Amino acid sequence: MELLSSIRRNLLLRPFRGVVVDDSRTWRGIDLMVVAWHIARAVERQSRTQRIGILLPTSGAFPAAAIAAWTIGRTIVPLNYLLSRSDLEYVVRDAALDAVITIGPMVDLVGGSIPGLAEIRLDQMKFTGIPPIRMTNPLRRDDVAVVLYTSGTSGRPKGVMLTSGNIGANVRQAAEWVDFGAQDSILGVLPQFHSFGLTVLTMLPLATGARAFYTARFIPRKLVELARKHKPTAIVAIPSMYNALRLLKDVSPADFASLRFAVSGGEPLPEVVSDGFLEKFGIEINEGYGLTETAPVTNWCRPAEQRRKCVGKALPGIEQRIVAPDGRVLGPNEDGEVRMRGPNVMKGYLNLPEETAAVFDEHGFFKTGDMGRLDENGMLSITGRIKEMLIIGGENVFPREIEEVLNRHESVKDSAVIGMQDGMRGEVALAFVELKEGAIFDEAALKSFCREHIAGFKVPRDIRLQKELPRNPTGKIMRRKLSAEIPSDK
Repeated sequence: MELLSSIRRNLLLRPFRGVVVDDSRTWRGIDLMVVAWHIARAVERQSRTQRIGILLPTSGAFPAAAIAAWTIGRTIVPLNYLLSRSDLEYVVRDAALDAVITIGPMVDLVGGSIPGLAEIRLDQMKFTGIPPIRMTNPLRRDDVAVVLYTSGTSGRPKGVMLTSGNIGANVRQAAEWVDFGAQDSILGVLPQFHSFGLTVLTMLPLATGARAFYTARFIPRKLVELARKHKPTAIVAIPSMYNALRLLKDVSPADFASLRFAVSGGEPLPEVVSDGFLEKFGIEINEGYGLTETAPVTNWCRPAEQRRKCVGKALPGIEQRIVAPDGRVLGPNEDGEVRMRGPNVMKGYLNLPEETAAVFDEHGFFKTGDMGRLDENGMLSITGRIKEMLIIGGENVFPREIEEVLNRHESVKDSAVIGMQDGMRGEVALAFVELKEGAIFDEAALKSFCREHIAGFKVPRDIRLQKELPRNPTGKIMRRKLSAEIPSDK
């Protein structure tokens, strides 16, 4: 069944059941559909382009807007409201948007109206009755359902084109993998302009009949209160969120006792976070893996297969292989680039045919840019990003290994490691640390701690204190900003 058909069916099967609860209200199935019909009518009146922007907080309004656009055959472009104004305006131009579905506070958040962009303001609409709309051309499997712009870690953001079939396939893959369905409920705070928030937090429950509980801002204690109140069976978050939860006081295992899954994605899960969360709540965090280009979930370490530093097996229908720089397919436990193909892999990058062609090999496998290895049972471990790999004295070193050690130190809240040019060794490691509240920065002690756990050539040349590590809207550390802090004479 198609994605939109699955969503409609579940919403109208039990129309008066609350399916989404956000910071403002409970949305019943019929509420989402009626609001979607009104939005669709407004889009038909105010927009002439194929793609329509969505600028909304994490809420039930987002799926209503998506359903509206797909019902009349449009493509949604969720706008990242934490981008710089110039990047946001670039996205609007690149996607050729002429209108955006939004609310007043979000317009204010991004610095005011964008010239040439009509605003379909939900906070100024009345949702009474059922408006007349054309439903003769709903989105089909091969149509582009969404263009998700990457966070632009290098250069301008790129628009990833995901079809209805891509997202629908990933929803089915995830649901089948862990038997997720109408008996489940999911809690999260992930932004819906991000692939993790779009597919897992939003479309997965809608298409399977599960319930969803959203909150727009990550306030650790509030998330615990929501878990106590709603008793979800799943929670999805990024590692920094789990880290904040484990550091809370006056919480107990009873707070998350209803969970079948605590899923982590978006960036590598540090051992100190997984160990600390297990100690605090008695729950293993199941790490997953994926990319915006893969809709996004490709691997998920199920509870029965839990293994540290492992993201699990590939979901159904996804082929994975590890490839050497010379193109050879490597065997078990050999490090190389992770490549994959499957029905969830993107159609391509918007307006970038050459870049699209470059990320697929001659066999149609998508080149992830991540280094990893598969064991004899097909369990995948991610080593690090190829572009972030350091070459120190001729040896390959991945920042994650050094960060794992630093994060185990009692004073460190989080860390990031980048490369710094060195005349003798080619590169050396440079570390940045964010300390726990009340901790004292001691560079010598941190270096000594590193020497106890990793080879001497991997120990950072310098360790620098950061009040807060720079992060993108999904919490991933932005190493590019840290690189800009390296003096040119170093």
